[in-house]
Amino acid sequence: MNLIDNVYMQLNPEKALRREVARQKVNMIRSLSSTDVRNSGYDEGGASRRKNSMKGWNARSSSPQKDIDLNLNLLRQRSRSLFMTAPIATSAIKTNRTNVIGSGLVLKSRIDYEVLGITHEEADQLEKKIEKEWALWSESKFCDNNQQHNFLELQQIAIISWFMNGDCFGLMKYKDKTKYMPYQLRVKLIEGDKVSTPDSYGDNIDLSYKSKNGNRIINGIEIDSEGAVVAYHIASAYSDDYDTEKKWQRVIAYGELTGNPNIVHIFEAERCEQYRGVPYLAPVIESLKQLTRYTEAEIMAAVINGLFSVFIKTTDGEEVDFNGVDEESGKTDGENSTSYELGNGLVNYLQPGESIEIADAKRPNVNFDGFVSSMTKYIGAALEVPVELLTKNFTASYSASRAALLEAWKAFRMRRTWFANDFCQPVYELWLSEAVSKGRINAPGFFNDPIIKKAYCRAEWNGPAQGQLNPTVEVEAARLKVENGFSTREKETIEMNGGNFDSNVEQLLLENQKMKKISIDGEGGK
Repeated sequence: MNLIDNVYMQLNPEKALRREVARQKVNMIRSLSSTDVRNSGYDEGGASRRKNSMKGWNARSSSPQKDIDLNLNLLRQRSRSLFMTAPIATSAIKTNRTNVIGSGLVLKSRIDYEVLGITHEEADQLEKKIEKEWALWSESKFCDNNQQHNFLELQQIAIISWFMNGDCFGLMKYKDKTKYMPYQLRVKLIEGDKVSTPDSYGDNIDLSYKSKNGNRIINGIEIDSEGAVVAYHIASAYSDDYDTEKKWQRVIAYGELTGNPNIVHIFEAERCEQYRGVPYLAPVIESLKQLTRYTEAEIMAAVINGLFSVFIKTTDGEEVDFNGVDEESGKTDGENSTSYELGNGLVNYLQPGESIEIADAKRPNVNFDGFVSSMTKYIGAALEVPVELLTKNFTASYSASRAALLEAWKAFRMRRTWFANDFCQPVYELWLSEAVSKGRINAPGFFNDPIIKKAYCRAEWNGPAQGQLNPTVEVEAARLKVENGFSTREKETIEMNGGNFDSNVEQLLLENQKMKKISIDGEGGK
């Protein structure tokens, strides 16, 4: 024991004991590191610091804010660049867009008539009324704050922005009603760049920034002391617009009286306490860029190889004229013995000390397709998109192709549910609240009880169907599922071609009546 330990022993024996225990632990660790002992648990695997294969791997991770938010601006820029320049990246995002959203998710009102105490027939009539009123607003470009797109097109833009940038925001605004549009609700889509911390530019992000009320602002999202989102800060220009004066507007997340969202945030969280989304391509950005560079290099090599080059090697270093055959006359320069031409079936006699060498880049590379296919498989696995869908190349067997589609559609359906919950349903509930308040939809008790409002707002959002590789087999399977109670005709109609069973039945009734009338008229004519 040293002098300090002796002093602690006299004045504070308990602290002296803790120091001694700590000293013993340190000595034990040193002795273990200096002797060859058997490790335990993950010490022998992923947590090993002794194996040569693991010594150079200094992996470090911190909070979601330090790992994600500090790198988010650069990730967005690179993700956009890949979307615009890398075919595989473009395919990954657009394949998701086409299968998750397609031309847009369509509303199917599903009123809970049991909670409302009405009959199924009454609910059916009210659902049709709601869907017609919704079509008036959603199919018009006046639902868009910029008056450029209808609601179906806004969905396509929002989901591409979500995949490309990591998140997308929809600001709810209200404008004056007109004689041609009774509804005032407008949706303004905002890219993730504009939601930022005040006074921040580009990669300059202050994670400790606090607003005047003491709340912390993380990359434009204001949270309270318990971590709940209370407001969003929207800039008037993009983060890298240094030549533009930027102003920030604070938007409260939810209305204090109604609880309705003033802004919707579309993103996929991968960690707890994460407030901003990561671009869809983030895990494979490096692989995609390297694959794009390799592809460009191979294309350039093939182009160069297409330029037929011949080199004349001489021993005396004299200049040699090398021309093509005259296009008009088809003749060579026979008078000049030092001139060489290229032409169909042309024979040149070389001078003593001269030889010919042809440049051959050995292109196309026979290993190119195999390597690109292998890399595309790995990239597709990380993005949950099978290589068949990523490259739109179905050369495998029926069972293999169907298995790939089924696996892909697990991810597509999951993302469709997320998107509908984060974007379509909140916008629909805001619209329905306005429709009820204006008296265009009769919904007694809508504003009196949250459970009644929820019963009126229940809805399904239907998108493109999975498609069929063998329609005969799959239609028969659907029929058997309905007959055995495993599914319904309505669900199978949606799954098979995205249709509406009720509309189909009504149309079939009309068609059958017409066919019956034609049959009767035909018999009468005979």
